[in-house]
Amino acid sequence: MAQKQSPEKQVEALLQTIDPSKFADESLRQTLTVLLNVIEQQQSEIKELREENQKLRDENNRLKGEQGKPEIKSNQSKGFKSNHSSEKERHTPKKHTKSSKNQSIKVDRTCILDYPASELPPDAQFKGYEEVIIQDISLLTDNVLFPGKKNITRLVLEKTYLASLPPGYDGEFDLGIKALVISLYYGGNMTQGKLLEFLENIGISMSAGYLSNLLIKNLGDFEAEYNQVYTSGLESSSWQHIDQTSARVKGVNQTTNVICNPWYTVYSTTAKKDRLSVIGVLQNRQELEYVLNGLTYELLTSFNVPTKWHNQMKLLPQETVLTELEFNSLLDTYLSKLGSQYRTRVLEAAAISFYHQQSQIPVVEFLVCDDAPQFKLITDNLALCWVHEARHYKKIKSICWFLSTNIRQIFRGILGLLPRISRLQKFPLPQKTKQELKTKFCQLFGTETGYKQLDERKKLTAAKESELLLVLEYPNLPLHNNPAELAARTMVQRRKISYATQTSEGTKAWDIFMSLVATTRKLGISFFEYIHDRISLSDKIPELDTIIRSKFSINPQPL
Repeated sequence: MAQKQSPEKQVEALLQTIDPSKFADESLRQTLTVLLNVIEQQQSEIKELREENQKLRDENNRLKGEQGKPEIKSNQSKGFKSNHSSEKERHTPKKHTKSSKNQSIKVDRTCILDYPASELPPDAQFKGYEEVIIQDISLLTDNVLFPGKKNITRLVLEKTYLASLPPGYDGEFDLGIKALVISLYYGGNMTQGKLLEFLENIGISMSAGYLSNLLIKNLGDFEAEYNQVYTSGLESSSWQHIDQTSARVKGVNQTTNVICNPWYTVYSTTAKKDRLSVIGVLQNRQELEYVLNGLTYELLTSFNVPTKWHNQMKLLPQETVLTELEFNSLLDTYLSKLGSQYRTRVLEAAAISFYHQQSQIPVVEFLVCDDAPQFKLITDNLALCWVHEARHYKKIKSICWFLSTNIRQIFRGILGLLPRISRLQKFPLPQKTKQELKTKFCQLFGTETGYKQLDERKKLTAAKESELLLVLEYPNLPLHNNPAELAARTMVQRRKISYATQTSEGTKAWDIFMSLVATTRKLGISFFEYIHDRISLSDKIPELDTIIRSKFSINPQPL
């Protein structure tokens, strides 16, 4: 006996069968379309109200000392409607080529194996060797006791003469332990607690305080190389990826910024995620400087700041570089009635103007990012990420078959458009083909479907045509922001494992060492060997900025 469906299921099944295009009457088609949009809007509002109601119930229970409704996640996502991940689009398939796994293995010693001569037949002939590499590692302590001779003199003033340690020894731990600890913490994402357990298991006694100091203090040389990587990375290409992810410092929410290209990755944590913070990150500095010039007033117009404030600002010093304190003092004195929002726009415009005229650090020409407002108007050009844009259509939910079909058609249209655009990066296309792609874009996002929510989303995409299709004019620009997204995910993993930093010094250490980990990996360098080389001062590995410059001089990323 078939189980009777609930009224809600019956309605859902009915909605899956309605297709207004099958009705001949135009007025009936329009009426059905309007009704379907009303149903979609009401369903969306009902869902939001239910979620808000549950949150209020949970908060009420919490205030009464009880527990709210437990959040139990389903074992599997239900297909297109609930799967908003862009992992599939982020994955770039590569042609599989089978190669010897032994090519990258370092051979430390060779042991020739002989076959017992007594067991060989008389006609056996030697035909060379068949090689097999066996990999192993030895974790053995090498703790050295140094009885230092101690001499004391009391002729005039009491003085002690103590034999010094041999060259290369500093503190209670040698280079191998220090390099291993730093590489496991930052490169292997181990926690400090697990590191202490690991060291104890292999016979090393290290205090928690010493371990913490080893990981976050004495950053001098590493910080200098971090700054060099920052500058050389910005020099290596006229376009840069940028993204942001949340951070937790001293129990307060902050933001970690990611800037990268094929040769390097750097992290920089700031108190805020606004446009002023991004301007500071692009200059690798915390304190901003400001200047009033022609570009400032152009930006103020773009920010819709009233003309009367332009005129008053022209009475302030022009073409003069001002510190943050000096510029704010001028605004307090001569533009005291300027509202907080307009004041922020003025600060942003003046900071951007200084950024473009300064010469201490390379100015980024193209920023590849998502459409977050804090990234806009800082650089001359903005190239938006197609994967982010496609994700908006994944998030649109529909209970009607007719409307969900339109969403799938748009999504398939995006996925069909991208391969044609990506061919530009391999084979230059004529202007006619570029115009055809622009026409296809307009057809895809410029026509209405009758589905209100989808049509509103398409209008937003159509408004970004110049940023999404900038790659047609500059074929070397990436179509997506995957490298920055993946780099941000690495920091998220670090945050999940260690949760947060407790000091600004620890935050800086995370930024520096996580940047060096990501950069050495991109350059094909072992992070452990890099750390050991720098601590031992052997200088066998060249400075990373030198390697970056040699890389992009051989294989540049021009536009």
